[in-house]
Amino acid sequence: MLAHNLKRKAPEELVNFIQIHIRSLLTEISEIEFVMVCSTDGFELTSVAKKNIANAGKLAAVSSSILAMVQAFMGEINLDGCQSLTLDAANGKVLLTAIPNEKYPMLLVVLTSKNVLLGQLLYSIKKITEDISHQCETPSHG
Repeated sequence: MLAHNLKRKAPEELVNFIQIHIRSLLTEISEIEFVMVCSTDGFELTSVAKKNIANAGKLAAVSSSILAMVQAFMGEINLDGCQSLTLDAANGKVLLTAIPNEKYPMLLVVLTSKNVLLGQLLYSIKKITEDISHQCETPSHG
């Protein structure tokens, strides 16, 4: 039961680290409208936005379910390690990216305008997920 609770709530120090990085991502790429990090079991940890998202909690739950379904699908066709999913709509894009960690597995959700430069976005997301994943592994010195 303790491991289950750890997924829902990451340490405040980690959430603050994530908040700084997702704010930077939001300002670095002007086409990004919303960034959220949630637990893989569907609970919002933190978010930043230029665009009002009415129910971020519901978005966190749906995002984690989508990634879980895609990972199951990938397993059925013998592909491993689905880390990212890109949804392309007429009026924008959404990227769902896993942030692997043994204690605090997370998911990064990024909503953008349709004009985003996908290469730049993917590079920035890869860097931020690596930074967050590395921070999760680094022991806290307090």
